[in-house]
Amino acid sequence: MPFSNKIKPYYSPKRLAVKLNAKGEQSVVKGHPWVFSNSIIKINDDAKTSDLAIIFSKNKNKVVGLGLYDANSPIRIKIIHNAATRVEINAAFFHNKIEIALEKRSELLETNTNSYRLVFGENDGFPGLIADVYDSVLVVKLYSEIWLPYLDTILESLQEISNAKTLVIRLSRGLQNSSKHNLKDGEVIFGDLENEVVQFVEHGVKFSANVIKGHKTGYFLDHRANRKRVGELSKGKTVLDVFSYAGGFSVHALANEAIEVTSLDISKQALDIARENGKLNDYSGVHKTISGDAFKEMKALIEKGKTYDVVVIDPPSFAKQQSDIDLAKKKYGQLAQLGEKLTSKNGLLVLASCSSRVLAQSFFDLNARVLNSQSRLFETIIKTKHDSDHPVSFPEGAYLKCGYYRFLE
Repeated sequence: MPFSNKIKPYYSPKRLAVKLNAKGEQSVVKGHPWVFSNSIIKINDDAKTSDLAIIFSKNKNKVVGLGLYDANSPIRIKIIHNAATRVEINAAFFHNKIEIALEKRSELLETNTNSYRLVFGENDGFPGLIADVYDSVLVVKLYSEIWLPYLDTILESLQEISNAKTLVIRLSRGLQNSSKHNLKDGEVIFGDLENEVVQFVEHGVKFSANVIKGHKTGYFLDHRANRKRVGELSKGKTVLDVFSYAGGFSVHALANEAIEVTSLDISKQALDIARENGKLNDYSGVHKTISGDAFKEMKALIEKGKTYDVVVIDPPSFAKQQSDIDLAKKKYGQLAQLGEKLTSKNGLLVLASCSSRVLAQSFFDLNARVLNSQSRLFETIIKTKHDSDHPVSFPEGAYLKCGYYRFLE
């Protein structure tokens, strides 16, 4: 086994017999992947992280779900199988789940694209585990210790099914501080990595990702379809890409013959990457960058009388916790207001949110309310969500939403 020398879990999991209250049991039966600690009414006294929780029906004593126990999280059990069918939790079980995940991405992989999310956490039955492919490099990000005893066999299957030549492991901050493994964040587990910056293709447009030091796994793949759409709508246009990060929207616009693209981000390092990503492609337009706070810089552009044919505003999450929701909505409202002022006559304003706690309907209603309060007529062109390699199987798994608004004057 190619990974056995790298991964030495400190614990051999055991089986737990679990019973839940009526609400918790109903949630599992309906396919929700989370069991909170306050739903558990009976469990072994010596339960430890990574143990296999076998959840029994309260009345009929039949198995309703299988999950992994997490002693360090209020989500105490993460479901990996709902018990409509009997299974053994072994290498073949995980291998089969990854094959099913790949099949869901088959349509995307028929396009000129070699970067995709192979495993999307809970939505693919792997809570706390993400696997992204960039060309021939597979990057697996771990967010929970629950996977450590099973990781060896899972990584082997991920590599085999993706046909990756290199496998990099990334660890959440919590995992980096864990003493229950000997892994390092950014470690190459399988194969060789000639350069930590890996080039890949997204619908015919070239990009790069730093798979060792980049945010998350190195890049944000979830907006792929929106980047493609914005690119196609940018031909012969001027474009402002706010919170541009590595220039996803900017580069698609340039590759699709936008005449001028301005990338705005607070990070100078991210803007350097955006410029480099642009240069990977042939383009004749002008690529400008502005480094600074998005709200301040947008106001400064308005004061100068600047407008753009296409304005994309894709901020980071504003609502990390429940108490942030009201402030997040206020910020989204401000961005919609500023975006409208920066959008030219007959221009297109694209507003996005990746805050899972701000629900899609609430976000779209907020945009409509703000834009209706302005004097200009507009129409909603389309509302979009995650790309196909980010399937959503439960309500909290949905975080991305994007609205396209065309001004008619």
